[in-house]
Amino acid sequence: MSPKKKEEQEQELSIEETFARLEEVLKKMEEGECSLEESFRCYEEGMKLVKSCHDKIDRVEKRIQVLGGEGEEE
Repeated sequence: MSPKKKEEQEQELSIEETFARLEEVLKKMEEGECSLEESFRCYEEGMKLVKSCHDKIDRVEKRIQVLGGEGEEE
């Protein structure tokens, strides 16, 4: 899968699906049966998934602040 397609797919995943995929990647790395190259690919994918989760949580927090009125100036 091309990097662009993978990024688009990550953006389409729900936060729950993203965390589930991250758990799969971590499990694969913890098994220790991957080559160094495969471990690096897993690490890279994991870091992208973590960033995706962080971004999604950040967007939700901002929406909550706006809905709760905390985003307004006094």
